[in-house]
Amino acid sequence: MTNELTNNVKIKLISSITPTEGEEERYEMWLHGTLVERAGTPYIKYEEVQEDQKIETTIKCTSKKALILRSGAVKMRLPLNSVAVQDGHYENIYGQIPLQTRTTNLLFEQEENKGRFLANYDLLINGASVGHYKLELQYQEV
Repeated sequence: MTNELTNNVKIKLISSITPTEGEEERYEMWLHGTLVERAGTPYIKYEEVQEDQKIETTIKCTSKKALILRSGAVKMRLPLNSVAVQDGHYENIYGQIPLQTRTTNLLFEQEENKGRFLANYDLLINGASVGHYKLELQYQEV
């Protein structure tokens, strides 16, 4: 039997991408999701729709390591670690692309009914940075 605690949460997602060559793109979304705690480790789960296609995202959160998993229209495994470059992948209808992340900042703060996850990282393809990413999730239990 698993020891699991689940709470519904309202999520404010703020994402910015600065390509190596180009202008910063920034977007904000309000989403509903769940905060699941398994064996003392928090997971934030939510679903978003992009171009009429559903994408389910799960983020395993700690202040030293994180893992972003996406499934649905986009499949992605993106590990984040503030002390080492990590290997991941992105998959779409054309195939799978190996990726690496170089995390410059990783923060997870949790209070009684709310929390915040922040990740700043460079996305690498074939060892070269294709851009700097910032992902921030602020959540509150509902």
